[in-house]
Amino acid sequence: MNITSKKLLFNIFELLGIILIVFFLFFPIAWIILTAFKSGNDVFSLKVIFTPTIENFKTILGQSYEFGAYYLNSVIVVFFTLIITMPLSLLAAYSLSRFDIIGKNLLLFMILSTQFIPLIINAIPFFTIFKNWGILDTPIALIIVNLGQTIPYAIWLIKEFIDGVPKGIEEAAEMDGASKFGVIWHVIIPIAKPGIITATVFCFVIVWNEFMFALILTNQKAVTLPVALSYFVGENGVIWNEMSAAGLLYAIPTIIFMLIVRKQFVKGMSAGAIK
Repeated sequence: MNITSKKLLFNIFELLGIILIVFFLFFPIAWIILTAFKSGNDVFSLKVIFTPTIENFKTILGQSYEFGAYYLNSVIVVFFTLIITMPLSLLAAYSLSRFDIIGKNLLLFMILSTQFIPLIINAIPFFTIFKNWGILDTPIALIIVNLGQTIPYAIWLIKEFIDGVPKGIEEAAEMDGASKFGVIWHVIIPIAKPGIITATVFCFVIVWNEFMFALILTNQKAVTLPVALSYFVGENGVIWNEMSAAGLLYAIPTIIFMLIVRKQFVKGMSAGAIK
């Protein structure tokens, strides 16, 4: 077998490998999309061609499930968690990167160590505290516990990008009369933007998919989407068509968010890989 034949054979196997990987990655997603538009009678059939229906979406958005209310709860929790997380994390990351703080290494270790603690350990203390405060089953409770996850993570990630910003640029801006906040706004944020976007994406995913605390700390009023999806599992089994419709709606914000920030996210991931 000559070199040309070997190269052709290699390209064929490479193409087959890519096709198989894409198939295994996207087949479940495609099947969920198809199931979301199937009637109850077609759910357990392997038919790809069927009469589509939107009744599943009407059902889950109706009064029986109140899926719209759960959707709003998730949006509120994610929005306010990110609004609080990103400014605080940016300022903390800048301070840890640029200032000589007593015990800085210990502080960094303590921030990092919070990511190693199993979340279930914090469930009972949070439940007791929030019960005494009277904020159980409210978005405020979920925002507080999510901040405990997102802020340490964002601080570490953003700090790595700020460390890569030359101090000479900041000094030049300060010589031109910029204050510290001016330096952060006009110098640090534009240069470290890919890192900030990357941290925002990961924090969004963490909060949007958070299930355990949402299950323990909510009961009815502040139920979020991950918990609401479990409502489709009943005594008679899983209502696959309605769960698939709910899952499709659940995935839409993540897809839209990633499409908006994809370029900056890729830059941030690439920069992190280079470091």
